[in-house]
Amino acid sequence: MPLILGVSGASGLIYAVRALKFLLAAEYAVELVASKSTYMVWQAEQNIRMPVEPLQQEQFWRQQAGVETQGKLYCHHWSNVGANIASGSYRTLGMVVIPCSMSTVAKLAAGLSSDLLERASDVQLKEGRKLVIVPRETPFSLIHLRNLTMLAEAGARIVPAIPAWYHKPQTIEDLVDFVVARALDQLDIDCIPIQRWQGCD
Repeated sequence: MPLILGVSGASGLIYAVRALKFLLAAEYAVELVASKSTYMVWQAEQNIRMPVEPLQQEQFWRQQAGVETQGKLYCHHWSNVGANIASGSYRTLGMVVIPCSMSTVAKLAAGLSSDLLERASDVQLKEGRKLVIVPRETPFSLIHLRNLTMLAEAGARIVPAIPAWYHKPQTIEDLVDFVVARALDQLDIDCIPIQRWQGCD
């Protein structure tokens, strides 16, 4: 079964790129949907234009992840609420939204589905499947915290984009990969070679 990778318009697209890299390298099938705001974030953070057409997007994301042929990748247009991942009858391993903006968090907490990313996330909750939210914001306001609490109460797992240091990171990618690994842990996916905590001697 495929995994749904949702990418919202929050800063930190490197989290999505690294997640996709390891999932495809491990031969997972990934259904990717990026929100409308993601296009603007790519432009702002990397001065790169993300294609709109799904087939071109697949090539774009593979290029960014550095994985040309491994795994399976299907990209969806943000407005296509008739896509397979919009239906509860379409079986998946679950979904991770990485990075997740506070706007997306608020809409999910309120049960709104104005685009495919939100609809696919809502489907995971209503079907009792795994939904992992990786919020990328600081500081959290009381509204943010209440919305995240509401999602947690509805069954979502909240994995803030907060790295650890016990694995002795040497690069930005090391910090990012720790967060991505912990997010995928919530889906019982172990495909990232990170040094895990072994306890103190």
